[in-house]
Amino acid sequence: MASIAGSSISMQPRHTLATTRVFGLKLVSFMNQGRSSLSFRLHPMPARLRISCAAKPETVDKVCEVVRKQLAIAKDKPVTGESKFADLGADSLDTVEIVMGLEEEFGITVEEDNAQSITTVQDAADLIEKLCSEKGA
Repeated sequence: MASIAGSSISMQPRHTLATTRVFGLKLVSFMNQGRSSLSFRLHPMPARLRISCAAKPETVDKVCEVVRKQLAIAKDKPVTGESKFADLGADSLDTVEIVMGLEEEFGITVEEDNAQSITTVQDAADLIEKLCSEKGA
């Protein structure tokens, strides 16, 4: 199974194998013994810009501890930077309590719009690093 995001696929009869590139667009056609062909037209799509800074391992570890405490997660269940709050059993109220615990632990204030964008432990750790660096500046 193949998937290409932001592209269109069309099937049209063609008489030759052709590859054409015009201003970032690419058209590829394939012949099947002269009977029919498959044509792909790829259109460039604007990419979402996501800037990610990796938080220090000790920050991620502290966030894991706070999350584990707030959600009463057993020590044998792994909590890592990739852990999603929802996958750990957190509902929206739990997420608010996690953010409050992080604010208290790190001595920061998390604005509501920033709090709503936190879905993983790594998201929280990255935001904390950013807020701590802004606070220190």
